[in-house]
Formats: sequence, structure tokens, C-alpha cells
Amino acid sequence: MTNRVRGPFDVKLAPLPTYDTTEGSLLGRRSIDKQFHGDLEATSVGEMLAAGTAVKGSAGYVAIERVTGTLGGKSGTFVLQHSGTMNRGEPGLVITVVPDSGTGELTDLAGTMSIEITGGKHFYDFEYTLPGA
Repeated sequence: MTNRVRGPFDVKLAPLPTYDTTEGSLLGRRSIDKQFHGDLEATSVGEMLAAGTAVKGSAGYVAIERVTGTLGGKSGTFVLQHSGTMNRGEPGLVITVVPDSGTGELTDLAGTMSIEITGGKHFYDFEYTLPGA
């Protein structure tokens, strides 16, 4: 059975040193610190790699974040993998639970998440399956 939870989250991104130090490089690296609220009551830490372009509104990023907390009252950890693009202002984003990354009561968790930003506030929409949930 597929479950769906939604709620707000707070996020802090901080610049990290990049590996490509070539002058004019469009690559960037950031740390991720999140606090999820609602049926997903959790924190996460991770890293993002991003690439800008010379065209305004076009960019790409990948990220990995480890989520620790409770989902629907079950506790454990899991990992989310992000792949995002911005094509001249048109966003595309896929966030997936890394297979077999769940621990504790979240073992065998699978799912996808989407993010919405409205009025400067962040919201998650998480569709998942979890045996026994």
C-alpha cells in the first residue's frame, strides 16, 4: 500500500570548498541541513553539487542527504538522492529513496519525494511504501 505525507521543512544551505578551482568555474558545492515537520518528523544532513551555465535560469544539481527521525510514527534513517535541472526557468526534480538505505523501523522503505516552494516556504510531498505500515 502506498502512503502519502506532506508537510513543511526548514533548510539551510552553506557553501563548501569546490574541487574545481579553475577561474570562471560554474561548479558549486553546499552542505544541506534540514528539519522536516509533520508525519515526517526528522532532520537530515547532506551535500549538494551544482553547475550553473551562462544562460540565465539554466542549471543542474545532484545531492545526497541522510534523514534521521520518524515517518508515520516509525523511527529510523534513510537516504534521499536528488537530481534536479532548471531549463531556462523550467524546473525538473526527482528525489528518490536510495534502495535498501532504510534502517530500524524504516527498513525496506521505498518512495519518491517532491518539493514545493510557496511564498519562500518549503514543503515536501512524500509517497512511500513500507511493509507493515
